Amino acid sequence: MTLFILGLVCALLAIVFMALYRTFSHVTPKELKRRARQGDEVAAVLYRSVSYGLSAKLILGSLAVLSAYGAFVFMVKALDTWLAFPVFVIIAMLGFVFIESKEGANRVSLWLARTISPSLAWLLERFHPLFARIVRIGRRMFPIRVHSGLYEKEDLAELLEKQKTQADNRIPNGEIDMLTNALTFGDKTVADALVPKRVVKAVSVEEAVGPVLMGELHSSGHSRFPVYEVKNDNIVGVLYLHDLVSTKRSGVVRSIMRRKVTYVHEDFTLYQTLQAFIKTKQHLFIVVNSFEEYVGIITIEDVLERVIGKLIVDEFDRYDDLRAVAAAAARKDHAANEESHAPDTAD
Repeated sequence: MTLFILGLVCALLAIVFMALYRTFSHVTPKELKRRARQGDEVAAVLYRSVSYGLSAKLILGSLAVLSAYGAFVFMVKALDTWLAFPVFVIIAMLGFVFIESKEGANRVSLWLARTISPSLAWLLERFHPLFARIVRIGRRMFPIRVHSGLYEKEDLAELLEKQKTQADNRIPNGEIDMLTNALTFGDKTVADALVPKRVVKAVSVEEAVGPVLMGELHSSGHSRFPVYEVKNDNIVGVLYLHDLVSTKRSGVVRSIMRRKVTYVHEDFTLYQTLQAFIKTKQHLFIVVNSFEEYVGIITIEDVLERVIGKLIVDEFDRYDDLRAVAAAAARKDHAANEESHAPDTAD
């Protein structure tokens, strides 16, 4: 009878150690540290043990295995093997149900963890070097590569979207949207974000600098302008409105414009384009197609808008979305063209 009671005690200890193992695995050290800084005394106590990482799991797992082994040995000695085995299996199943239950077991496990954590921390403080060495040797002998299974950006975007619905979500939805846009903006091309040529205000190199030009440029809604010579498609520079505002010189645009012109293909990804902006330190690129035709411009703000998912309006902008203006103008031109070609049905 004594041996059977000892077997039950060992089985109970095995269940306790497994419950503790699950509790220490469920909460990350980073989360416990955050709660401890906010004044959570329970988190502060648990963090003392969890902060040792795998060493805490190793000692709890070892104690659980040793206790389970002791329970089985005592039961075999107290009962016949054919009876001890099913009894042991039934106790193990009951223990598993207790550990995996969501209500009382969690409170009991948390209470046990809070009670035992100081003693466990004392043990870990002294045996951590040994356990750490065992872990390093085990990793060298049995290298295991465990991954989350999230291989695609779409998986991460889906995970971020689910984060919004979490009851304990501490990330503002706006920041989650920004992260999602940052994950996917590189899949878009320059053609998706450029300002079409039809709404780009281009300036001639021979145009006179003065209040009239400044008023026209300001009313366009742009702050940077391609500068052409002879033909609109012959871009020879870039004029910045703030350069025009700050200049005290008179003359023509040629004397104020920046002569460096940088081109980008419409099929380039926005990620490539952002890298190009950073490398060249330019704020505006001329966009060309596969026939080397000028089709529009793209600014660093256009790229950043796709990264953060919001429109960037500087001090010279007058329109919320220039691409929407272009689309509206195209629809208007298309409607006018259809009307002009419609057959005359009047008598």
